[in-house]
Amino acid sequence: MRVLLAFALLLIALPLRAEEVVLGLSQDEVSISTDFDGSDILIFGAIKREEPIPEGAPLEVIITLAGPLQPLTVRRKERRFGIWVNTESVDVDAAPSFYAIATSGPWDEVISDVEDLRHKISIPRAIRSVGAPMQVQDPQAFSAAVIRIREDKGTYQLLESQVQIRESTLFDTAIAMPANLVEGSYPMRIFLTRGGRVVSSFDTVIAVRKVGLERWLYELARRQPLAYGLMSLAIAIAAGWGASTAFRLLRSG
Repeated sequence: MRVLLAFALLLIALPLRAEEVVLGLSQDEVSISTDFDGSDILIFGAIKREEPIPEGAPLEVIITLAGPLQPLTVRRKERRFGIWVNTESVDVDAAPSFYAIATSGPWDEVISDVEDLRHKISIPRAIRSVGAPMQVQDPQAFSAAVIRIREDKGTYQLLESQVQIRESTLFDTAIAMPANLVEGSYPMRIFLTRGGRVVSSFDTVIAVRKVGLERWLYELARRQPLAYGLMSLAIAIAAGWGASTAFRLLRSG
């Protein structure tokens, strides 16, 4: 009797996953070649239900796609004696090289601050802790600068209301990946929310790989840096000599 009671209590304690994601992708691998100028990833899926659609708050969808994490140092510049110089600096433990968030509605309506803090979904919370020296004032301004610069470059994106939901069951969106992608694994997360609370999530990975000449140069630089350096120097000398010869021919003509 005690065993049955304990089992019943365990079932009550387990979260009910009445809604789950069934996902599809237009491609699960991105190849970077010499003529690569970016790629659009089409994301589409359905919501699997074990029960009728709950009444009340509508279902919302949040999709995130993140590039490999990288440490970086952010420096503050100030104008002194008529020139710009680096003054204070802060080390960011890890920031995604690429990060995109697509939502089915306005950000403030699809998720609460508590759930965002728990799952680290928003761009500021996807950047890991910042280690700032004691003398640095307003260290959060440094991570804000990283976000602002990368948003301007298109490597950080907040795509509000860009996920289309049809019949409360099907959803789709597209995320544009820029040409300057870093090679590696790109985790994708999908969250279903109601009333700002996450009710279900799904994780997968997209692989980004260099191919062809890009792959050969990457491997050469990594495994034989001396040979890569000599080749780069030879190409630079040849290019300079060619340009100089062409310029002399044009002047003499």
